[in-house]
Amino acid sequence: MEPYNLFWVILLTFLPTLELRASIPYALVVLEMDPLVAFFIIILANIALGEIIFYSLHTILPYVLRIKILERIYNKCVKRIQKKMHGPVDKYGTIGLALFIGVPLPGSGVWTGALAAFLLGFKRKEFSQANIVGVLIAGVIVTFVVIAGVNGFSLFIKS
Repeated sequence: MEPYNLFWVILLTFLPTLELRASIPYALVVLEMDPLVAFFIIILANIALGEIIFYSLHTILPYVLRIKILERIYNKCVKRIQKKMHGPVDKYGTIGLALFIGVPLPGSGVWTGALAAFLLGFKRKEFSQANIVGVLIAGVIVTFVVIAGVNGFSLFIKS
């Protein structure tokens, strides 16, 4: 695989709301990468992204929030995420967070999951466990759906 293509796959994986929901289909359908290679590269990139975000929230966020407009945006996001995450995470803890990260729908994923874990006071180890499990769940679901869709579409075309 060309480094140029690897760059675009990882960039898609790092983008909020897109993450592996976009990079896996792109890698498998557009770039025609080997599914196993694409899966592992994208999973590792998405897990690393979650860890970077969680770490950054603890170290960089206090300085960023000194800028008033960013503080307003942050507070708006915080309220929405706390409302969305409070029930499942209170009830299921780390497993609830992993499932939230693992459901490949808009508004879920490692960006939101890391912020939710930060806001709800998760320890690094708890977040890391939820992050790994959640990304694996999402990766398996998206990879399966893409492969099934491509195979189903090719059967339809051949008919």
